[in-house]
Amino acid sequence: QAQVVESGGGSVQAGGSLRLTCAASGRIFSNYAIAWFRQAPGTEREFVGVIDWKFGVDLYSDSVKGRFTISRDNAKTTVYLQMNSLKPEDTAIYYCAASPKVTAFYTEYEYWGQGTQVTVSP
Repeated sequence: QAQVVESGGGSVQAGGSLRLTCAASGRIFSNYAIAWFRQAPGTEREFVGVIDWKFGVDLYSDSVKGRFTISRDNAKTTVYLQMNSLKPEDTAIYYCAASPKVTAFYTEYEYWGQGTQVTVSP
């Protein structure tokens, strides 16, 4: 069954770090770009970053560039979001998603995980 499943959320103080994990089924991992989005209460879903399926090229939104890093482990068909220097404004539900395109538009993503909560306190 094609799916993506996130894990690793939690609570941390500002300046701290968390690593989120997105486990993808083999078919998705080999042929789809994997992205991270986030959504805070009362806001629209926001693009965080994406990594492509072939070359491992990663792209980020300006709000997280230099603090967040996406990587992939081909043997485990898993994508990671390493979040450093966290800020209270990073508080949101984080989702991983898969698309046949490398894109920042959430409407282009076909598979979504259930989301994992990240809370950053001042």
